[in-house]
Amino acid sequence: MTELLKSSLTRRTVLQAAAVGAVGINPALRAAVYAQGSDAPEKKEVKIGFIPLTDCASVVMASVLGIDQKYGVKIIPTKEASWAGVRDKLVNGELDFAHVLYGLVYGVHMGTAGPKKDMAVLMTLNNNGQAITLSKKLADKGAVDGAGLAKLMASDKREYTFAQTFPTGTHAMWLYYWLAANGINPMKDAKVITVPPPQMVANMRVGNMDGFCVGEPWGHRAIIDGIGVTAVTTQDVWKDHPEKVLGTTAEFVKKYPNTARAVTAAIIEAGKWIDASLSNKNKMAETVADKSYVNTSVDAINQRILGRYQNGMGKTWDDPNYMKFYNDGAVSFPYLSDGMWFLTQHKRWGLIKDHPDYLGIAKQINHIDVYKQAATAAKASVPKDVMRSSKLMDGAVWDGKDPKKYADSFKVHA
Repeated sequence: MTELLKSSLTRRTVLQAAAVGAVGINPALRAAVYAQGSDAPEKKEVKIGFIPLTDCASVVMASVLGIDQKYGVKIIPTKEASWAGVRDKLVNGELDFAHVLYGLVYGVHMGTAGPKKDMAVLMTLNNNGQAITLSKKLADKGAVDGAGLAKLMASDKREYTFAQTFPTGTHAMWLYYWLAANGINPMKDAKVITVPPPQMVANMRVGNMDGFCVGEPWGHRAIIDGIGVTAVTTQDVWKDHPEKVLGTTAEFVKKYPNTARAVTAAIIEAGKWIDASLSNKNKMAETVADKSYVNTSVDAINQRILGRYQNGMGKTWDDPNYMKFYNDGAVSFPYLSDGMWFLTQHKRWGLIKDHPDYLGIAKQINHIDVYKQAATAAKASVPKDVMRSSKLMDGAVWDGKDPKKYADSFKVHA
């Protein structure tokens, strides 16, 4: 009997036990809230696609810790190779949901990122925690930040290549914004290529690009491997910027509203668990570093998740604006203005030709109603306003009030 008990204490069991104390899940009440009667999830098992990145953590932990069971669903995290693959599987129904780039969802909805299909954002998974990396070769020539890069590109004329992860995605927009803020037009002064996140470091190692923008842990991995330096973090481009979202199709939400709500609630709660303590963050880092998920060393993940940064050139700092998954509900709320911002940048860079109905489209995609119901179930704080105001690195203020004027205000554009 003792041996049986020992063998039953698997990694999952131990993590679930830890979660019970942290987020107050009573195992005897697994079928709480929306798990019974007419409110029961229509689908008991859901596939959620993810790319090997630190910010897939709340999806993974909702499954590993058994938080999903509390809401009557079983989450099956499904590792994908590229964002284009995630898009295709979401559109054709192979995946029920995905950990996905904010701008990808909007691009599919608008028909600018492949096949056009009505899409849904149910929550924001994280803020912050991405970085723009420049190759060690560039850094050795003085290009260690935006100003240095602009100076080098002006004096050492050649074709400079930068990589992002998906044409309408977040990393493309952070890269373009940063380059433009430093006087470099990404559409005219450089070559931009698309590379899946886990392949960034290997491609830089063989000289396929001069710089890239990607989510962690791949920025820090480039430093550990001695092939790149952090030129800027994305939180320095836009503090508390929206990043990945829980995405699905509008059709799925309409067909399975209870499932959408249950899954959202489970992932909100998992994000709350991650942000609750340093020990939880460390447990998360150990879990997602596994080959089943991100497949890297724990030290590539756990430093930056705790805000401990180094740039690869001897500078270290504690960053208070590290990757966050909950932050008292401010992270996970799908602000309409966040979605609208991506549309303004898609217009700026010629991905869409005419000004769309910015607010109308954000209202179609961001399902605030589903989020609020899920937040109630997860006992999560909900911001009062569906819009928020932010100042970006160039001093431009974005509040969603006049998106057309904002989109047309940039001197550097396509």
